[in-house]
Amino acid sequence: MWELGGIVIIFLSGSVLHFLFAWLGRWPPAALISAVNESVWEHLKLAFWPGLIFGLIEFLFLRAKTKNFWVAKTYGLFTMPFFIVVVFYGYTALTGSHILWLDIALFGLAVIAGQMISFALMVRQPFHPKARIVARVILVLMIVVFSLFSYVPPRWPLFRDSSTGQYGILK
Repeated sequence: MWELGGIVIIFLSGSVLHFLFAWLGRWPPAALISAVNESVWEHLKLAFWPGLIFGLIEFLFLRAKTKNFWVAKTYGLFTMPFFIVVVFYGYTALTGSHILWLDIALFGLAVIAGQMISFALMVRQPFHPKARIVARVILVLMIVVFSLFSYVPPRWPLFRDSSTGQYGILK
C-alpha cells in the first residue's frame, strides 16, 4: 500500500518542484531539489528527490517489516530517471521533438515503474550483504550527483536547457 500511495505523492510533489525554483525567485538553495531549467537532467530530479524523501518517511514505518528496504528503494530510485532518459530520448529520436503531454505521462510511468520495482524487491528474501553495500554506494552517488549537477553541470546534452541553451542555474 505504501508504494501505491508513493506513486501519487511522488508525482504530485515532483509536479510542484517543477515550478518551485521560479516561485522562490531563483533562490539558489532551492536548486538542490527543484528544476532550474528545462533540461532533461532537471526533470530527473523531480522524481528522485520526492522519491527519496518519501522513502525516508516510509522507512520509519517499514524498517521492522523488511530486510531489503534500502536495496529496494535504491533500485526504484534508479529506475525512475533511467526510465525517463531511455524513453524520452527514444521517442524524441523517432518523432524529432518532445511532446508535452507525453513527457508528463512519461514522468508518471517512470514513478510507477520505480515504485513497483521497489515493492517487488522489498518483499523478496533478504539480499546478500554485498548487494546491500552496492545499493548504499549507488544511493550515495545518486544523492551526490543530484545535489551537485544543478550547480556545476557537465556540458553534455542531458544538462542543456532546451529553451535557452544554458546549463544549471546560470541565466
